[in-house]
Amino acid sequence: MPNIKSAKKRVLVSATKQASNKADKTALKTILKKVDADTNADNVKVAVKAVDKAAAKGIIHKNAAARKKSQLAKKLNAVS
Repeated sequence: MPNIKSAKKRVLVSATKQASNKADKTALKTILKKVDADTNADNVKVAVKAVDKAAAKGIIHKNAAARKKSQLAKKLNAVS
């Protein structure tokens, strides 16, 4: 348990950000599952946008984002 005022604040801020990041990551996973269930151009476009946004926010690593986008493109090309 922190004793210093700034450390106490950091604990609160960290917990808030952790909750926000977890919610964003869960939403991203849901979108990706939706693409798995029904792969079409519209779903892939939404998923790519969500992946880019998550990478920009630092929720996922940029290389992980690139990998997910590549997998989505492969999946779309296989269906088309």
